[in-house]
Amino acid sequence: MRIAVLTISDTRSFAEDKSGDALVELLNTAGHRLVARALVTDDINAIIVQLRNWIADRTIDCIISTGGTGVTGRDVTPEALTSLGGKDIPGFGELFRWLSYQSVHTSTIQSRACARMVDGTYIFALPGSTGAVRDGWNGILVHQLDSRHVPCNFVEIMPRLREV
Repeated sequence: MRIAVLTISDTRSFAEDKSGDALVELLNTAGHRLVARALVTDDINAIIVQLRNWIADRTIDCIISTGGTGVTGRDVTPEALTSLGGKDIPGFGELFRWLSYQSVHTSTIQSRACARMVDGTYIFALPGSTGAVRDGWNGILVHQLDSRHVPCNFVEIMPRLREV
């Protein structure tokens, strides 16, 4: 898959983006191709602009973001995704929190990890910690972004995402 990685943070630069680096390493190790990477602040308009640009780019199959999924005032990633329209994938956030519970226990309740499919592009929003990125990738995405995963996966239905 051709994947774009978006880090959403008011406090990090690329030099300090350990969760983005971990995500890039994980997707490369799994045989995917990183086609774009960006960092934006926790500003809903900046997030929306970046996501819309990547959704319009047909060389990008999937966007994975890290950061901005908490409950503080500046955490607006889920709202940005919702504003894009498309289809909600509620099972992603539900499963992420269940997996995350194994390592951070009840603190997982503060996560608003979520996913959508917008105009044929998958978007997965993970929390900003390296541990959360690893939980989301190793527990969900490595399998669902692999066409060999059975009984079903996100890759096999890609040709039908733009059906009307």
